Amino acid sequence: MKRLSIIIPAFNEEKTITRILERINAVKLIRDIEKEVIIVNDCSTDNTEAVIKAYIANTKNGTRNYFTYIRHEINQGKGAAIHTGIANATGEYLLVQDADLEYDPGEYNTLLKPVLLVAADVVYGSRFMGGHPHRILFFWHSIGNRFLTHISNMFSNLNLTDMNTCYKLFRSDILKRIPLVEKRFGFDPEVTVKVAKIPHIKIYEVGISYYGRTFAEGKKIGWRDGFRSIYCTLRYSLFNTTASKKINTQHA
Repeated sequence: MKRLSIIIPAFNEEKTITRILERINAVKLIRDIEKEVIIVNDCSTDNTEAVIKAYIANTKNGTRNYFTYIRHEINQGKGAAIHTGIANATGEYLLVQDADLEYDPGEYNTLLKPVLLVAADVVYGSRFMGGHPHRILFFWHSIGNRFLTHISNMFSNLNLTDMNTCYKLFRSDILKRIPLVEKRFGFDPEVTVKVAKIPHIKIYEVGISYYGRTFAEGKKIGWRDGFRSIYCTLRYSLFNTTASKKINTQHA
């Protein structure tokens, strides 16, 4: 493994995007794995673009292909930004990094260990495992996350503890072959169901920290997205057999 692609979907994140880029830049990956940072600006209406371009222009210690900046001219949703990042990723593995400060890039090496030790294909970073820092926020949010994970596990036959986590590490060649549809927050249940259908795939889960935000601090996901998650789990588990056969054939 030579390169890790880090996909950052960003929408109106001018207040935090510089700090998350600084944290990514400060991380030294184990075994000298190279970082590729792909920032997808989903048509932000604030100063996000100017802040990103200024940071890239003033960062001199990245590799030649360190930063890729892409702008959507129309707002399409977080899932669509991730799709764009996947299409442009050149690393053997890729992961998604939110542009806010809820997840710590310092834990990339924790996600990479199952890849380097046992050749994992997919690694989920769980907010509900282990003794890692976890901001105390909303009771019903945590219940909702666990419920959605439980529904997903029922139909995917996995035993994940955190399906909705942002930190998902994938082998790039597998993810690029999966036909992804969801353009908003339905990405998580869709990709979980579809990777679970791949024969002999090795999925691991590791504990990570979580520094959550309140809605006043900029959190965007809401109760409607929870219903969409259930819909996506059912849709791609029960009614998307054509796509499932395509994934299985290509993986074989």
